[in-house]
Amino acid sequence: MVVYGRRALLGLAVAGTGVGAAAALLTRPTSTVAQVRDVAHDDDAAPAPRRPSAAGQAHVREENARAGSDGWRHTRGLRPSDDIGHQVQGYADASSVAPGGTISFHVSARTDRECRIEVYRLGHYGGRGGRLMQLRAGVPVALRPAPANPDRRRSVACRWPASWRLAVPRTWPSGLYVAVFATGTHRAAAPFVVRDPQRAAALCVVVPTATYQAYNLWPDDRVRGRSLYRGVDAAGAFTPGGRAAYVSFDRPYRGEGLPFRFGDDVEFVRWGEEAGYDLAYATSEDLHRGRVDVRRYRGLVFSGHDEYWTAPMRRRVEEAVADGTSLAFLSANNIYWHVRLVPAAVDAGRADRVVGCAKSVDDPGRGHGAATGKWRQAAPAPAEPEQRLTGTQYRSVVRGAAPLVVRAARHWLWRDCGVRAGTRIPHVVVGEADSFDERVGVARSARHTLVSASPYPGPSGRRWTQHTSVRELANGAVVFTAGTFGWTRALGPGRFGDPRIQQATRNLLDRICLGPA
Repeated sequence: MVVYGRRALLGLAVAGTGVGAAAALLTRPTSTVAQVRDVAHDDDAAPAPRRPSAAGQAHVREENARAGSDGWRHTRGLRPSDDIGHQVQGYADASSVAPGGTISFHVSARTDRECRIEVYRLGHYGGRGGRLMQLRAGVPVALRPAPANPDRRRSVACRWPASWRLAVPRTWPSGLYVAVFATGTHRAAAPFVVRDPQRAAALCVVVPTATYQAYNLWPDDRVRGRSLYRGVDAAGAFTPGGRAAYVSFDRPYRGEGLPFRFGDDVEFVRWGEEAGYDLAYATSEDLHRGRVDVRRYRGLVFSGHDEYWTAPMRRRVEEAVADGTSLAFLSANNIYWHVRLVPAAVDAGRADRVVGCAKSVDDPGRGHGAATGKWRQAAPAPAEPEQRLTGTQYRSVVRGAAPLVVRAARHWLWRDCGVRAGTRIPHVVVGEADSFDERVGVARSARHTLVSASPYPGPSGRRWTQHTSVRELANGAVVFTAGTFGWTRALGPGRFGDPRIQQATRNLLDRICLGPA
């Protein structure tokens, strides 16, 4: 039985179903392609959304009115470090920290010397992109022992001592942060999040740290470096056959220390904070561990490429949607691999420092109810295709770039965007693309609308169609999936920025924050 009730937190105006209804609401593939087409060609019944409250905007606007700095991105006269030269590199001992907590940075340099560590919060800050929060000069660093691979299935894990421990002031706002390690000639960085589970913001941005680590090839020397994608195999060849089954957070990110596709998250953070949306921040591991109560937010924003999910991550999100929380996936290829988070091999007392995903039948989690693989696969566990939650699912890599082609132009997402059916928004379909698979369907939705249908060239010259999806549930929740890597890029100020995508994103977040008028 579905039980309807008011959400006490935040004084929400839209009623939501009880958590116990999550399974019934999110696992039944009741939508068909016929239903999608039926609602797609005239969807103007939704009333105009209201703007987020002035009180909600004030917190972020006040923070971003402070003096900004672009030092997180580059330092004049310093070159980025690399994995071969190992001029200076480091990592944090946690992906997130609460105000009042402590986070340690472990730094190694090619020669004994002193290092300067600068800590920045990312945002808009007058277009500078960040604010310098703290500077610590004279931190001694030295060359740390090169870790060896413990076996062919694991990436390296460092045992470097802590170079500096940062006590995070309680006044620091939740956000995406970067620590910069600078010597006299080179620089590197390490990202982390300050979470604040006590503040009931309108939106929570979930940074895809598990996916960051899955792609991390450090040290990229064609000898020891392994990611969940490639590494050196038994024959000495650098191939997918040499990939790791486990990758550790206890190592720097390759090169200058910023993860693969980190820019996707940065683009949204800059745009969202400039627009004044009331944002809190968390990581994949926070979602996995339940460190933040996701149901206290009006919506969760998955701003970047969020491919690697544990079962607890997915269950918590499904329960939140059943309770009326909305989701905004601003990329493609979301919730594709089912993974495990396990304690660090170097210190069993530190949880969630290793991401495990065998991607094959040779999986040590098999037989323990924790085998990894694609969520959509039927074995070894029942298939749970990501589309049933997200509305679309990964189709293929995009060769080059293609325009996003508007569909259902009268849908509220496209309000005030100046588009009509067939409008082509250039350079948006890039990287990877999602499509709606009518064989899979979606979970029960009041309406499911495909708001784009974009032909694009896939591998081997084959033509596919990209879809952007909006699921609207009876309890007021919205599940949006951009279905392309290019959506957040269009939020930026550069040559790929597009006012139509920016307005559509405002429509989406306004609808999530305050619901239909």
